[in-house]
Amino acid sequence: MMKPALLLRIAAVLTFIHAVLHTIGGVFGKAGPGPAAAAVQAMKMNEFLLMGHTRSFWDFYRGLGLGATISLTAEAVLFWQLGSLAKTDARQLRPILATFLVAYALLAVNSYTYFFLGPVIVEIFIAACLGLAIVTAKSQAAAYGGTVQRA
Repeated sequence: MMKPALLLRIAAVLTFIHAVLHTIGGVFGKAGPGPAAAAVQAMKMNEFLLMGHTRSFWDFYRGLGLGATISLTAEAVLFWQLGSLAKTDARQLRPILATFLVAYALLAVNSYTYFFLGPVIVEIFIAACLGLAIVTAKSQAAAYGGTVQRA
């Protein structure tokens, strides 16, 4: 059976890949010709004053896309760090992992509803890694038959 630390490392790598592909394809991807290009142009041209700044719908689209990239990258780093913590007492990480499990399940539903299958698959794999990490998480004492081994 896989250990929680390895599962969290896998989740970290998948999340980082998700961030990179989101940035390349979503944030900095080029719209195809025709209706897609016309929609982007309309978003760029529709400017308005908001809280003392002139912004367009394109600014919001780009800014929210970069915000998602930043969040995904931070989550990838966090999952890697949790993988290190899981080596000592993975059981204490269960509430944190459960929070991210629910979030990634909801993110997969959101991606299925509003985007396309690629992100859905990655988000389901990330959620699965988190779920398996929760199931396999044991306290250090339980891993050593009730006594904690100290170096």
